[in-house]
Amino acid sequence: MPDPIIELVGVKKSFGPVSVLKGVDLTVRPGKVTALVGDNGAGKSTLIKGLAGVQPYDAGQVLIDGEHRDLHNPRVAAALGIEVVYQDLALCDNLDIVQNMFLGREEMSTGTFDEGVMEKEASDTLRSLSVRTMKSVRQKVSSLSGGQRQTVAIARAALKKARVVILDEPTAALGVAQTEQVLNLVRRLADSGVAVILISHNLVDVFEVADDIAVLYLGQMVAQLPAAETTRDDVVGYITGTKTQGVELLETADIKTGGAE
Repeated sequence: MPDPIIELVGVKKSFGPVSVLKGVDLTVRPGKVTALVGDNGAGKSTLIKGLAGVQPYDAGQVLIDGEHRDLHNPRVAAALGIEVVYQDLALCDNLDIVQNMFLGREEMSTGTFDEGVMEKEASDTLRSLSVRTMKSVRQKVSSLSGGQRQTVAIARAALKKARVVILDEPTAALGVAQTEQVLNLVRRLADSGVAVILISHNLVDVFEVADDIAVLYLGQMVAQLPAAETTRDDVVGYITGTKTQGVELLETADIKTGGAE
């Protein structure tokens, strides 16, 4: 088992009187897909925004390679190799694939964009991820399907030499074939040594691609365990609060009757 690249220890986050994260622990390992699941309002978005440096945690520790780090802004997180692919993808429809992959970090040569270098690096990155669904890296993003757009956004993170890639609902609103394409890409990304955090409501997708499953419930991490050692019914129990790791909670009717048969 590889050593963790990220360890969150007792992280907390509040907005005014509302406590959103209540001492959350999370372990993320390189080369593994860690699925982060939970109902709406469980704290998933707040957790990843803290990792991305967008909304720093109020308390707790963030360990990167075993060393304490203060993720106080997105530049610090990016410098440590943490990249987030948000649900809106942040792609520019009027630009082509190469321009989107290098947006904000263009290669320069004698005061102008080095289009040749950028095109080669973009092509090499897509090839390394076994992406073969693009006719040309000079296609406008506006001409791409939903699955192809998601692929470009993920490849952009890989191009930045990310060590941790956080994917926010990458298969939402995709068809069956496009979902399969994106999940295969997620698996290849992890197989290349990248630590992937996958946020998803779709447990079918989660069990298809995840190595570990971490479940948030009302701001608390109620379970983190290998996907191979749990079931979909168990995960639903964690998500809904009827089960905690190693303990099945009594139903309301059982509590009223003392659990007697």
